Amino acid sequence: MVSGSRSASVKDVAAAAGVSLGTVSNVLNRPHRVKPDTRARVERAMVDLGFVRNESARQLRTGTSQTLGYVMLDATNPFFTDVAQGIELAAEAADLSLFLCNSNNSARREDAHVARLIQQRVQGILITPVNPHSPALEVAVQRGLPLVLVDRARHDNAFCSVSVDDVLGGWLAVMHLIERGHTRIAFIGGSMELGQVRERLEGAQRAWAESDLPPEDLVVLETEALSVREGLAAGERLAGLARHPTAAFCANDMVALGLLQQTITLGLKVPSDLAIIGFDDIDFAGAAAVPLSSVRQPRMDLGRAAARLLLDETTNGDHHHQQLVFTPEVVGRASTAPVRG
Repeated sequence: MVSGSRSASVKDVAAAAGVSLGTVSNVLNRPHRVKPDTRARVERAMVDLGFVRNESARQLRTGTSQTLGYVMLDATNPFFTDVAQGIELAAEAADLSLFLCNSNNSARREDAHVARLIQQRVQGILITPVNPHSPALEVAVQRGLPLVLVDRARHDNAFCSVSVDDVLGGWLAVMHLIERGHTRIAFIGGSMELGQVRERLEGAQRAWAESDLPPEDLVVLETEALSVREGLAAGERLAGLARHPTAAFCANDMVALGLLQQTITLGLKVPSDLAIIGFDDIDFAGAAAVPLSSVRQPRMDLGRAAARLLLDETTNGDHHHQQLVFTPEVVGRASTAPVRG
């Protein structure tokens, strides 16, 4: 070991192994160029000296890091943590680390995170943006930094993106309820500024129109956020309506779980008094007091696919942007089960 508190350096390793500084550098960065016996001698010296590679110094020399960054929309929503896990698995397979950032649905926080990741010289950024057309995303690209949209899409070819067909998902959810005999349904979702909410409502409205049901019997309740708290509040609002819907399609599972809880608190039964279907199919959906039907998104697959697109952009000179769209599916559970007469 190196005496005192000083960390072992590359020079120390070279001296202990009896090789040049260039050989040690090759072992660290291009091991395939070093003869196996020499490489083994250098690696033994590293272990004996307790050598730890100075990644910060390497980053300064090369101008890049061994790190990816993911700016998630809402760390309290298990959907995004599952997506992050898929990204992390792909990053680990490429021997890279992952920075996780949480914008908490704030464009200001999102811009700050993107700026910091650029400063950190990450290899690339994955982001679920508040606004897919944010100028901050353009800045990253102008700096030559690869960027992939996750669970979002644009109508141009400016970035790679990975998303789910939200219009189809909304259609599937409402058709699932209509097929169970419901003719007055509430759509409960967050701000219509969110593309996912608008598209899921669009799909719901298409299913309604195709079924020749009166437009006024598809009730739209807009919430301030896609959260359990907003689902609880929506339950109170539904109870105050003159004509009660017999079913509800919630724009995500967090809202649906809050609505489920409030419905039970009010002394109503699910699904006989109110059938409920959510969107995302997070793990908590199937574990709810009344197992929740949901439109499933392949959460970890979204993350893996996004990371692979980003890695391809960072390493492939012939890279072309791709917009991958996954197909959702309904998972029916007790919260929408047909009620026996």
